[in-house]
This record gives sequence, C-alpha cells and structure tokens, in this order.
Amino acid sequence: MSVEILDGATVRDFVEDEGAFNGSIEDRFASLDSDRDGRLSYAEMLKELMSLRVLEIHFGVDGVELSPDELLLLYRGLFARFDHDGNGTVDLEEFRTEMREMMLAVANGLGFSPVQMVVEEGSFLKRAVERESAKLAA
Repeated sequence: MSVEILDGATVRDFVEDEGAFNGSIEDRFASLDSDRDGRLSYAEMLKELMSLRVLEIHFGVDGVELSPDELLLLYRGLFARFDHDGNGTVDLEEFRTEMREMMLAVANGLGFSPVQMVVEEGSFLKRAVERESAKLAA
C-alpha cells in the first residue's frame, strides 16, 4: 500500500486511455481466472469482491456487523452486478464494463479537488496514479 494524491481527472483519464485501462483489466481478469476458462466464477471473483471493502470500519461505520448469511447476500449481490447476462459467470466484457462504471463512479465521487488516500499496489487506482506520474515525468 502507498499514500497517493489523486483527483477525479486522474481516474477518468486512466479509464479513457483504452490501452492502459484495457491492459489493466485484462491483466486482472487473467489473474482471477484460475482455471483459465475465460470466465470468472463466483469463487474466483470472491477475493476481488472482498477487496472492494464495502464494509470497512475505518470509514467511521463502527458497529456494522453482518451475519455470515447477510455477508453472503452482499457478495452475491455484488457478483450479480458483474454478471450482466445472469449465466452465473463473468466474462471479460462484463468485467470490463462493470469496472469502467465503478471507476467512473469513483472519479465522479472524487471530483476536482485532489485528495490523499491509501491505495493498494497493483490496484486500478494505483495504476491510474502511476500513469499520470509517467505522463508528468515525460
């Protein structure tokens, strides 16, 4: 993890750079597709879904405790957002489409003011920051 400064434009520019964004999507998809069948099962995507940290207590939401059944419903619902055709698996295009929507939502949420945040190594946000840093260095 590292602390980075970014704003909505950093994320939006990354998503709009088809080469950078699609390359990152394809890399992540391949790393999740453990059986190499070109589709992500719920089990293959569970780690990625958990990394979204929708229940992070560090954001000031103390005392939120879900039962195992409630947590299962939450992650199943997130998986369903990716599984656009409802066939029980996520293909590369479904993954790309949903990640694009999520990243643009993050960009809109960040707005124009730079913010300092902790990002995970290899994450899409980290790649967006690295892309912008490389552009500024050139």
